[in-house]
Amino acid sequence: QVVESGGGLVQAGGSLRLACQAPGRTFSDYAIGWFRQAPGQEREFVAAIRPSGGRTYYADSVKGRFTISRDNARNTVYLQMNNLKPEDTAVYYCNSAIGSTLSKPLYDYWGQGTQVTVSS
Repeated sequence: QVVESGGGLVQAGGSLRLACQAPGRTFSDYAIGWFRQAPGQEREFVAAIRPSGGRTYYADSVKGRFTISRDNARNTVYLQMNNLKPEDTAVYYCNSAIGSTLSKPLYDYWGQGTQVTVSS
């Protein structure tokens, strides 16, 4: 089970930092990805990071604005979101990530996510 936090309501151009934690799991063993789902749309890949934190991957729509990082000592993965746009509005989820660019979730079950709403 993972726990996502840090969402909220922000104006366009603003910033938020999301956090993903997994109580009881050793995060450092896993690549972790952030995914999001907007109303009426399918869940999509946002960003991912390898277990060591040495390699990261981003969806084209967030490159240059979002930064994924991890603190394995704190068992936490972060998503720093800057210059937010209304189209970033979605529920954001984290999951273990797989694939050559870590763009696919490992598990087919999800946490409750955290809502991000960006007003124009």
